[in-house]
Amino acid sequence: MNCNTNATIVTIGGYVEVEKYKFAYFFTMLLVYIFIICSNVTIVCLIWIHQNLHEPMYIFIAALLCNSVLFSSVIYPKMMIDVLSEKQVITISACLFQCFLYYAFSCSEFVLLAVMAYDRYVSICKPLQYPTIMRKRTVISLLVLAWLVPTAQVAVPVISNIETKLCNLNFEGIYCNNLIYKLHCTMSKAMSIYGVVVLINVAILPVFFILFTYAKIFVITYRSCKEVRKKAAETCLPHLFVLINFSCLLTYDVVTVKLEFDVSKTVRLIMTLQVVLYHPLVNPIIYGLKMKEISKHLKRLFTTENVKMIE
Repeated sequence: MNCNTNATIVTIGGYVEVEKYKFAYFFTMLLVYIFIICSNVTIVCLIWIHQNLHEPMYIFIAALLCNSVLFSSVIYPKMMIDVLSEKQVITISACLFQCFLYYAFSCSEFVLLAVMAYDRYVSICKPLQYPTIMRKRTVISLLVLAWLVPTAQVAVPVISNIETKLCNLNFEGIYCNNLIYKLHCTMSKAMSIYGVVVLINVAILPVFFILFTYAKIFVITYRSCKEVRKKAAETCLPHLFVLINFSCLLTYDVVTVKLEFDVSKTVRLIMTLQVVLYHPLVNPIIYGLKMKEISKHLKRLFTTENVKMIE
């Protein structure tokens, strides 16, 4: 069966039975999506508005939160439509496009975290050289590369699979990720190898770079005074928590397909929702509460709003 046209319809079979409570599921997803957007955008706006937050560290945090909003926007609108629909379907071209955006923003997250680790290393370990190294042009270049490099690498396998022959039209996920390759009659060995290379370039290498950089930071600060150690912990630990959280969730996403684990629909749904629900909410909470300057501005914002409401 040659099902390689753009009009090919794929059935999304990753949902458990939702018909009975579909409106409850829809409004729950809508509220979560709104909260994700509002919480992330609030911190981004604070960084934009306040002059003392116009530093590379906070600019990179704003970029990371924008990435979370874009990542969520790739997933939630289609999920909400599917919940209200009698039958969950998507065209193969739309599924490939969603898959492309999903991995582009996922991989950009790792690269952004690596950029943030480098920024922290220069700030803490080479404070006198920091203004020279982390200039405005350098910050812009790093941000462009953080989005451009993963996007370009992820685009190659997606484009190469546009005309690939399909032998299965039942997609087992709730949004289009690398499970889409299970729909193909055959999987190119060259593309499989390329996929591993991309995974190493935009996920594994950034993770190792981050761990190496933070290890070096903690070794250097361990020999310094208590104040320096405290500053390092305040700025580095939130990044490490976000990295570990996101790495664990994406590891599941990759491993289940590459090793062909056979997991139940309910388990797959729960783990998938962890990626699209838990992580985008964790970022603004971690950076909003644990980053001292951001937390200070958030407290002022909500205190001011409460006073206005009382008046």
